Amino acid sequence: MRTSVEAERRRVVTPAAARLFPPRPARGIGEGPWAGTVARYGKGVTDSALEPTAADEAAPTDAEQPAAAAPPAPEPAPAGPEPKPLLSPREGVPEVIATAEGLAAAVARFAAGSGAVAVDAERASGFRYGQRAYLVQLRREGAGTALIDPTACPDLSELAAALADTEWVLHAASQDLPCLRELNFTPQRLFDTELGGRLAGYPRVGLGPMIEDLLGYHLEKGHSADDWSTRPLPESWLKYAALDVELLVDLRDAVHDELESQGKLDWALQEFEAVRTAPPPEPRAEPWRRTSGVHRVRKARNLAVVRALWERRDELARRRDMAPGRVLPDTAIVEAAARLPKTVHELRAVPGFSGRTRSADAVGYFAVLEAALALPDRDLPHHPPRTDAPPPAKSWDRSDPEAAARLAVARPAVTAIADEHRVPTENLLLPDLVRRLCWAPPTDLDDATVADFLRTGGARPWQIDLTAHVLGAALRRAEAHTV
Repeated sequence: MRTSVEAERRRVVTPAAARLFPPRPARGIGEGPWAGTVARYGKGVTDSALEPTAADEAAPTDAEQPAAAAPPAPEPAPAGPEPKPLLSPREGVPEVIATAEGLAAAVARFAAGSGAVAVDAERASGFRYGQRAYLVQLRREGAGTALIDPTACPDLSELAAALADTEWVLHAASQDLPCLRELNFTPQRLFDTELGGRLAGYPRVGLGPMIEDLLGYHLEKGHSADDWSTRPLPESWLKYAALDVELLVDLRDAVHDELESQGKLDWALQEFEAVRTAPPPEPRAEPWRRTSGVHRVRKARNLAVVRALWERRDELARRRDMAPGRVLPDTAIVEAAARLPKTVHELRAVPGFSGRTRSADAVGYFAVLEAALALPDRDLPHHPPRTDAPPPAKSWDRSDPEAAARLAVARPAVTAIADEHRVPTENLLLPDLVRRLCWAPPTDLDDATVADFLRTGGARPWQIDLTAHVLGAALRRAEAHTV
């Protein structure tokens, strides 16, 4: 499905979103902040194959071709009114549900509601070990807003069953679905407003900016990084959490209408389903390699120290239910691996190992450091790490010039398609998939084979329809010029 020119011409630019294709003017949502119910937003270049032929060889190069005319930039609309501050939920802040009886009542209430349900979750990523949810927020027409404490109500399967036939609306769903899955709370139908905003071409896709640009309300985002494992939760935090779902369904309707007007709704539905059905990621083989600053550690023996200190810190963090960075910062691990202290006293002198708790931990850290230094060479970590991923593209000119030539034509081809349809390049096709195609392409470079490669790599049908024939032609052209 392609974006229609007429749909693009109908768009109107707002000052808040003047780049790409901004939203159409928002429809009002009532006089005064909460004078009435919130109004709803309704219900809810053909590319040639470019086969390399004799004519292609004689044709002017890309540099010689006249530049294609870009679609005319839409004219900015006059400045609208300032967004209204969204200060409190229209029914007030509900009590937190923390009992089986309260949860049962919420299940009945939401089962009797109508329309889509807005869902959000708050975590304590910078404070606790893992990505567990510490508050779940829901809102549905006819049911109001619910705030659920998942530490007291850890099984939300009955609520999920009550909403099985309902579309769930989340913002950046891939961030919340893993912690909701731990609560047996997963959707059967999904609408992701953040992902939809990306596909629609909005320049700002955070929840606050999108509500401001599309609905005309300013949403404070002051508590997103707070420790949501705190009990009891402060009233101001609960108000913030309730407001996160207050207008989420309205935002869904606005994004839905925009995607439909651009001819991208089917693309979005495919993306939402891919997010909804994505399996949990496989555990990383060597998670310690993500230590910030580890790229500065070059020798295998020093890398073994990084690994040992990281694993010891992870063990302590899990045991104490603390974010690993609060147990010991990455900078301390890398610095210790660089200095290789000879005694516990020297280790305590490394920045990050001081303080009462960390100083006490230093004995255990030094023990694993000494063990790492005593490892036989065969047990040292490999540098660079073994991986099936292509090497960094900047090295391709030296290691595989033909692959570099393929990438040099494939990247701009994908970028051109993304620009044509006003979709972020990374949403059109994962950059890693493009690199893999160029590094180890299939033997046959016909369009069908390239399409199969993309499909195997996880590309959705709309992505394949837009890119397979263009990538196939680009790779054939690159191959013809390197023979």
